[in-house]
Amino acid sequence: MTKTLVIADDHPIFRDGLRRTLDEAEGFEVLAAGSSADEAVALVAQHQPDIAILDLSMPGGGINATRRIAAMEKPPCIAILTVSENSSDVADALEAGAIGYIVKGVTASELTASLRSIAAGEGFVSPGLASRVLLQINNDASPANSSDVLDDLTHREEEILRRVAKGLSNREIAVELDLQEKTVKHYMTAILSKLHARNRVEAALIAHDAWGKKNKPA
Repeated sequence: MTKTLVIADDHPIFRDGLRRTLDEAEGFEVLAAGSSADEAVALVAQHQPDIAILDLSMPGGGINATRRIAAMEKPPCIAILTVSENSSDVADALEAGAIGYIVKGVTASELTASLRSIAAGEGFVSPGLASRVLLQINNDASPANSSDVLDDLTHREEEILRRVAKGLSNREIAVELDLQEKTVKHYMTAILSKLHARNRVEAALIAHDAWGKKNKPA
């Protein structure tokens, strides 16, 4: 199934190359491209793509664009594509509503693979950044380590978090556990609160870290 995209980057050569790369990749179609936060928001509202790819440093700011797009009634999956490897930028992007953070310089195959994960709602943070982001999340949230925090989860909350860590959407989790989707959303609210996580991507990072240390399958 073809995934539609809107891209926004203020560097014409990079933007044109990105558009060409994605148009040539199997399963992707770029509907429109802009160069600023305002253009990104307008193009997403007009075309309603599956994915919005945003530059962090474009005029108006990628974080600003992310917040505005995430607040739409039916927002696309949002991916930041940037040169910044600053963990604060990653955390800010996730907090604003992005579920993907990709560092420029990846190969075409790496880019399309990460976008497929993002389109599936799995979330993606470029390798090498995840551990730094997790450290910042833990420092910002609480001195307690992630494994201690996970001990506070109920059995049902752990069941749901394990599936989030595998990349399942709320709907898929609801089907697996024979729950209503709105019930899964209620559980996710409680999980995020207990983990001091700002979204499901952060929750998944915390879970992977904790369960990895305990050598438990996620």
